[in-house]
Amino acid sequence: MLAVLIAATGVCAHATTPTNAAHARVAVHPAPARARPSAAPRITHPEQMLIEVYKALGANQLRAAQTKADALVAAYPTFRLGQLIRGDLLMMHTRQVTGLGQGSGASAEALQNLRQEATVRLKSLRERPDPEQMPRAILAMRSDQKYALIVDAKRSRLYVYQNVGGRPKFLTDYYVSQGKLGVNKLREGDQKTPVGVYYITSRLARARLPDFYGSGALPINYPNDWDRVNGRSGSGIWLHGTPPDSYSRPPLSSDGCVVLTNEDLNKLLGSIEIGKTPVVISEKVEFISKEKWDSERTIANRLLDAWRVDAESASPARIGANYSPRFKSDRGEDLTAWLTKHQDFITGGSNVAFQLRDVTAFHYPGKEEMLVITFTQQQVSRKARVQPRPVRKRQYWAHEGSHWKIVSESIL
Repeated sequence: MLAVLIAATGVCAHATTPTNAAHARVAVHPAPARARPSAAPRITHPEQMLIEVYKALGANQLRAAQTKADALVAAYPTFRLGQLIRGDLLMMHTRQVTGLGQGSGASAEALQNLRQEATVRLKSLRERPDPEQMPRAILAMRSDQKYALIVDAKRSRLYVYQNVGGRPKFLTDYYVSQGKLGVNKLREGDQKTPVGVYYITSRLARARLPDFYGSGALPINYPNDWDRVNGRSGSGIWLHGTPPDSYSRPPLSSDGCVVLTNEDLNKLLGSIEIGKTPVVISEKVEFISKEKWDSERTIANRLLDAWRVDAESASPARIGANYSPRFKSDRGEDLTAWLTKHQDFITGGSNVAFQLRDVTAFHYPGKEEMLVITFTQQQVSRKARVQPRPVRKRQYWAHEGSHWKIVSESIL
């Protein structure tokens, strides 16, 4: 099983120890003496330490692998996967080991969970985001949104992106656990993690929580307006840490929350802005070329601008053409009821213009091709002395046939 994991995850079976270049002597002038060998960077993150164990094992360096495993469990004694692998290495000194956790005494379910964790952690080594590609999920962010989070359920990873000049730049990623029964949450208690675009709504300190949630929690706004349109229920979906007796949890182990190690959650907290940081949870994250990303962002911008022009025309036919016959608001209103109720916020006229700002656009994850576009709409009247207050709107666009149509809209 150990060899299978090494091969499946792309860790070189003939990996070597650090190159001799790291130990080369460098002349220092003007003194004739030689400098001491430069030390290799010290690896302290448990995932990287685990990978180093596998590299040594793949190079048939059992003693080196044992030393690295000893260091791993000494630094992270509650890392159960590390303890399991260390036990296997100890056993390999006396007999052949054909399966991960052989002879550990752990239950079949516990071993299966740890094997899954080992697989997804090591696969992350070869499946890191390509810097030449862009996450399709993020098309536009407000200038005051510094970071965005993307959860990839299939890979059990959380990716952190920084907003650099309006373009997402990959910063780092973390291992995460999700619902016991996977994703696509429908109702309370189904032990699934929701799929969608959400926002961090608050931060719960460790002191306010039971030990089960570790170093803190970051609730998200599930169910969002699109969830409510589709009848999805439930609550209490958080990003949170792990209890003191466990460094991490298996990939499928929560009741629907996204779970990080306490160490990673503490690092993540520096990237969080309450009410601003988007969290995109997807079954599988898609990465596309920069050219395709630019094209798809242009499409989103054009859709919104065309809607604005039609709204300013005050023509019911032109305005209605932007909406789908299956339109439904988060309050259950159909298209006719919605347009009638919010006519003042939608319909312009000869003396009225609409200014749109603070636009965000995301590809909405799921089986249907969708965009969610959020913006602030300011109505500007040439005759009014006092302009109406701006409103914040969110539109869900679906690709129907050859056209994009609004299937839901909310005033925030």
